[in-house]
Amino acid sequence: MYDRGLVQKQLTVITDLDLEVRAGEVVAVVGSSGSGKSLLAHAVLGILPANAETSGRILFQGEPLSAARCQALRGRAIALIPQSIGYLDPLMTVGAQVCRVGQLNGLAKPAAKLVMLETFKRYNLASEVQHLYPFQLSGGMARRVLVAIAVVGQAELVIADEPTPGLHPDVVTETLNHLRELASEGKGVMLITHDIEAALQIADRVAVFYAGTTVEIAAASDFANGKLRHPYTQALWRALPQHDFTPVAGDQPSPEALPDGCLFSDRCAWSTPDCQMARPQLRSVRDGWVRCIHADR
Repeated sequence: MYDRGLVQKQLTVITDLDLEVRAGEVVAVVGSSGSGKSLLAHAVLGILPANAETSGRILFQGEPLSAARCQALRGRAIALIPQSIGYLDPLMTVGAQVCRVGQLNGLAKPAAKLVMLETFKRYNLASEVQHLYPFQLSGGMARRVLVAIAVVGQAELVIADEPTPGLHPDVVTETLNHLRELASEGKGVMLITHDIEAALQIADRVAVFYAGTTVEIAAASDFANGKLRHPYTQALWRALPQHDFTPVAGDQPSPEALPDGCLFSDRCAWSTPDCQMARPQLRSVRDGWVRCIHADR
């Protein structure tokens, strides 16, 4: 990034992210702003800024996701449901945009239009909606169009990036049910959100990110039955209004000043001198994965 005019500064925004999404499941990715959730989505889709430096490995269906393969699969086998209707082309009707995705996936124009109409009907969008522009849609209609675009593309992996903020509770439930339906059809769904309660409505597993690191991967049921392993995940759960409503003291460390040891150690009640020595490794504890040396307690 640029700091003070043209002075360049390198930020290590993601350090250790580990995640697997299987066919037929919804994996929710939760964490505070700046934890790396959307950057992960952009990395999978191959749409990081040109000046980003990356390392690590991404596999899709067992094969490395190279830049060339990513470009070939993006919008086809891998689809994004973005958080904003600003991703829709304001100069094209939504029907034309959905048809275009169908054509990119090998359908002739008449077949693409038929699939578009069938998909609109599936998501309770009247056929007349195809002639509307994005600014003419309600929030709920726009969300359904974005889901329709992913469905028409026949994607095997669907990444939903913050699809529910600012929506009416009924529309939130509708949007989440659409994602659950996609997983039931055998697709892998990655739901990126800060809303834990919404995620738990449909998720099979939940990955918790903190300061660019996966600190826990847990079954959705672990949240209700008290099996959470990492102190940060437990703190997030207690901070919800329907629970203790206890704020998490302190702040997430800046990418410019990451500690050598555990990233959560300065805010953690379990912290010991050993936590300051080295970054904990992700390990298996009680049928889940956690990055904490005290998680067995």
